[in-house]
Amino acid sequence: MRYRPHRTTLTLLAAALALTTVSACGTADAVESGSAGNELAGAKFIVGSKDFTENIMLGKIAVQVLKAHGADVVDKTNLGGTVPNRKALESREIDLYWDYSGTGWIEFLKNTKPIQDSAEQFKATAEADLAKNKIHWIGPTPLNNTYALAIRSEKAAELGVKTVSDVAELLKTKPQEVTLCIETEFSTRDDGLPGLSKAYDLAIPKNQVNLLDTGVVYTETDKGQTCNFGEVFTTDGRIAALGLTVLEDDRKFFPIYNAAVTVRQETYEKYPALEKVLQPVIAKLDDATMQQLNARVDVEGEEPGKVSADWLGERGFLGGDA
Repeated sequence: MRYRPHRTTLTLLAAALALTTVSACGTADAVESGSAGNELAGAKFIVGSKDFTENIMLGKIAVQVLKAHGADVVDKTNLGGTVPNRKALESREIDLYWDYSGTGWIEFLKNTKPIQDSAEQFKATAEADLAKNKIHWIGPTPLNNTYALAIRSEKAAELGVKTVSDVAELLKTKPQEVTLCIETEFSTRDDGLPGLSKAYDLAIPKNQVNLLDTGVVYTETDKGQTCNFGEVFTTDGRIAALGLTVLEDDRKFFPIYNAAVTVRQETYEKYPALEKVLQPVIAKLDDATMQQLNARVDVEGEEPGKVSADWLGERGFLGGDA
C-alpha cells in the first residue's frame, strides 16, 4: 500500500495555509533591484495572479524576475479568479498575469473544441487573442496544468475506476457512489463540469456535487466523506502527497493548459525586453518542477514568495552564480 500522510496533520496544515499562502506582500523584498540586469530599468509593472497556489507562485516569479532586471514592480498577486484578472488586464488595472492556453482558447476566444497538440494549441490561442483582443502571450511553459478527476487510491481499487468513462458507467450501476467535489469556477466553465458532463454523458445529481474552495477539494476527496471524486490540477503537489489516483481523460475532453504571461500588446511593444528576461525562466517550468514547487507550499507550508525566490536564485535567474 502506498504511504498516505496522516489526514489530521494535512487538514490542520490546510487550515494554516489559508492564512499563510494567500499573502501578496513582501515577495520581492529580498530581491535586489537590477541584480540580474538593467534591461527594464525605468519600467513599472503591476503584476496580478489568480487565487490558487500555482498561479500565485507564477505571479511571484514574474514579480521577482522583473525586479531583478531593474523594473519597479507592484505585487497584486492573488487577485481572484480568471475573470477578475482578465478584466483587470484589459482595463489596465494590472499590466500582466499568467494564464493558460486552454483557458484562452475556450474561455476568452469562445472555441468549443480544444486542439490536442500542445504547440498548435498555444500558437492558435496566442495568434487569435492578439488579433482579436490585442493581448500578447509570452511563452509557453512546458508544464501542462490541465484539469482532471481524482479519487483516493483505495476507493479507486474498490470501485474499479481508472477512467472518466468508468465514472459514467458507475453512475448507471452505483449512482450513490458518484459524489463530486469541485471549485465554483469549474462548475460554470465550458472546459469544466458543464462540458465534461456533455462529453461523458455525466448527469450527476446536483445534491451529489459539492462546491468548495480549491484546497478543501483535495482534503475532502482524500477523506472520502463529502465526495469520492474531486476536481484537481495535474501539476498540484497534493495529488502525490495525499495518495490520490488521477483518472484518465479517455475521451480527451480537457484542453492543454500550458502557462504563459499575458500582457497588453501596447505594453509588450513598449518593453520588448519582457520577452528576453521571461523566456529563460518560462522554459524551465515543466510539470515535475511545478509539482515540486506547489508541494512546498501546499504540503510543507512554505510561503509562495519564498519558494519562488529560492528556485529562481538556485538557477541564477536573480543574478550571481546558480
